[in-house]
Amino acid sequence: MSDNALSIAMMFIGLFLVGGVVSLFRQGLKAGAAICAVGAALAITAGVMWW
Repeated sequence: MSDNALSIAMMFIGLFLVGGVVSLFRQGLKAGAAICAVGAALAITAGVMWW
């Protein structure tokens, strides 16, 4: 797999986790949203740095 494909995969995972943050926050699960937000930030950062 090329580096760009891995980068796109990490960005997709990060955006998926951002959706999880929104969903968990709406349900009132702020601790879960915070954990998901950290994972999203890490995945998006990895995708950007891998590019």
